[in-house]
Amino acid sequence: MALFIGVTVLTLVMAYFCNNTWQVQLHMGSGNKRFCGGRTRQQVLNLWLCVGIYLVLTALSACRIASGNDYWEYTEIFSLIAQFRTVSTETGFNWFVRGMQALFGRDAYLPIFGVTSAVTVFFFVKAIYDQGEWFLGTMFLFLMNGYYFSSFNSIRYYLVLGIAMYTMKFVIKGEYGKFILWISFAALFHKSVLLVIPVYLLAKWLATIKLKPWHYVVGGIFVLSLVLGKDLYREIIFFFYKYYRDSAFDVTDYSVTNIAKCLGTIILSVICYKTGLEGNVRNRFYFFLNIGGLVLYTVGAFIPTVTRVAYYLVISQVFLIPNLLMTMKDGIWKKIFIAGVTVVFVAYFAMFLRSAYSTNIRLLPYLNWIFN
Repeated sequence: MALFIGVTVLTLVMAYFCNNTWQVQLHMGSGNKRFCGGRTRQQVLNLWLCVGIYLVLTALSACRIASGNDYWEYTEIFSLIAQFRTVSTETGFNWFVRGMQALFGRDAYLPIFGVTSAVTVFFFVKAIYDQGEWFLGTMFLFLMNGYYFSSFNSIRYYLVLGIAMYTMKFVIKGEYGKFILWISFAALFHKSVLLVIPVYLLAKWLATIKLKPWHYVVGGIFVLSLVLGKDLYREIIFFFYKYYRDSAFDVTDYSVTNIAKCLGTIILSVICYKTGLEGNVRNRFYFFLNIGGLVLYTVGAFIPTVTRVAYYLVISQVFLIPNLLMTMKDGIWKKIFIAGVTVVFVAYFAMFLRSAYSTNIRLLPYLNWIFN
């Protein structure tokens, strides 16, 4: 646990000195704008800080061994892939594993985990730098929510979650071709990511229009369909993921903490509506994704591994919450809200670390192949 806390603190110290606000405003505002001229001192510092953050986070993840509840399960999958046996993993991931086995040997599983970790961390850090106006605030929420440490488990899923997070910028900027190409590529590793194509596009459309009564009616009908037609939705899910039927994942799971985070984000959005949400397409996009996450965590709780599905949406909170806080008028109330958010998420991180010893998660104790 001390190592996890130390890496978190070191990462946040480096993030403190990274100031990319003007770059995010420039490049997220329009796809046609480009910075002209040489690099500034702050840009160079930002580059080195991001490289440092990337190396620290990648090293911890890539050097792990037996950390994660499905670590040895994946090594068995690697073995089955080498034998060209039937597995539940996607074609792109299978060919990636075979390529790594051709380079390092059929029994070399450490390089597979290492390369996957390096790529996953890259997309997370790149997404935070490209979209997080308050880099420290965004990195803080990313780490406190446990997204990084959770990527030690379910390596395929967190790889595509990083790609989905990275592609949000293309949706916001209207570069839909790039968005669809990236998500199509990600689907070769975990096909659940295809969900974000209609969901992200819908959130962007809602972010750009003025809502009318019929929009609320349609939304209400959809929510009602989740309540009354859950058996139909389950059959659709099992068509794509037949392994989930009657498995340990096939349970109704109400996540009180995630519901609370979604509700808290909505409350903050209402408070900051005039300064941070009204007329701001980017923040409205993140806001509607948060609404979608709340729907999944409540009436969509019957979906197997609903948290994984909802993460595609609620990970936008790491951008939305800092953006809203930064739009508040300087003064005592802004400091109170920032302090409140900090305390709440530090407490959440503490609970996350405590749960990391659970056999269902097994992120702690941390072991690595260098010393263990």
